[in-house]
Amino acid sequence: MNDDFPPYPSGLRLQGRRVVVVGGGHVAQRRIPRLLSAGADVQVVSPVVTRAVEGLAGAGEIAWTPRGYRAGDVDGAWYVIAATDDPAVNAAVSAEAEEQRTFCVRADDATQASAWTPAVGRHAGVTVAVLGNREPRRSAGVRDAIVAGLRDGAIAAPYDDERAPGVVLVGGGPGDPELVTVAARRALSEADVVVADRLAPRELLDELSPDVELIDVAKLPRGRAAAQEEINRVIVDRALAGKRVVRFKGGDSFVYGRGYEEALACVEAGVPWTVIPGLTSATSVPAAAGIPVTHRGVAHEFTVVSGHLPPDDPGSLVEWDAVARLTGTVVLLMAVQNLPAIAARLVAGGRDPKTPVAIVSEGTMPGERTVLATLASVAEDMEREGVRPPAIVVVGQVVAVAHPERF
Repeated sequence: MNDDFPPYPSGLRLQGRRVVVVGGGHVAQRRIPRLLSAGADVQVVSPVVTRAVEGLAGAGEIAWTPRGYRAGDVDGAWYVIAATDDPAVNAAVSAEAEEQRTFCVRADDATQASAWTPAVGRHAGVTVAVLGNREPRRSAGVRDAIVAGLRDGAIAAPYDDERAPGVVLVGGGPGDPELVTVAARRALSEADVVVADRLAPRELLDELSPDVELIDVAKLPRGRAAAQEEINRVIVDRALAGKRVVRFKGGDSFVYGRGYEEALACVEAGVPWTVIPGLTSATSVPAAAGIPVTHRGVAHEFTVVSGHLPPDDPGSLVEWDAVARLTGTVVLLMAVQNLPAIAARLVAGGRDPKTPVAIVSEGTMPGERTVLATLASVAEDMEREGVRPPAIVVVGQVVAVAHPERF
């Protein structure tokens, strides 16, 4: 391919259009969230995928064909990404796309591709896309400077390549990338290694420079999960190797995020660590769904409780009878699986069976929805509605304040 001509930039409108991604590794994990945010109908073809990609398939956000590439897989596609670790497969995908006059990105060899993926950033409805003549770090640096200038009102300094080794525990908020803090974005832009959870704002992973190591430690509900001990080992080992490590997770690291376990691991190993707090989903998700956790004359307190263990589990540290006697708001995290048992225990402990309940799934994300119920009906309602994690549960009269038409 002749390199004398620069690429022609164009903004693709992919809403409802078929996009095929061949390969299910970290390149796919970076690219897919941006495609989903553009409304694309994403089909992944790969015998194995990362936990995060598997989670997207399990949630119905993408279609996954669990096998190797075959001729005909790109039929009907508007856009193709060849992202396997086999150059021969990528070449075959690119050749088939070329025959169909479909633009194709090759992750392994941009010189043989008909399209390149730019470094992309967004702010206040503006999309910034930079192509740096196959110099991805330069593209990301220019993109970062422009986006920072948009946020701050002035074009910032170019990308700073000097980063001190250590670990930064970053809370990414409830999921919407617009709700992440400026400090969190800055930490990601300075990272050598990003160790990311499934619930961290996934679109931001596509803004990472390609030379940043992305380590997937997603924990799928009742599925594949990275052990906390292994996560601790990874962040410490990378930091001791002189890397700047960002531990990136959803919500706030210190609110059921096991962040302080990671901090203690750093202390024990002599690794410098800092914390960038995030918006906890306990309050931000109800707020985004229009439900206050407190309201004058209705709730003078709110209590955040982990529901990852059922009330009768010997490992539970929650005094459920005391929780049942509270008159304010109870916010339950990680409680979808055990919610029927928790609701029954609250009623048995004295809470009115007619107490309103709201289950907010995928809060702040495009698929957000709220299921309304009462403590008496919640088991039946959540089964009928097919409620799946992640979800935040709000129990109390504040739900009736937000939804007077229902209660």
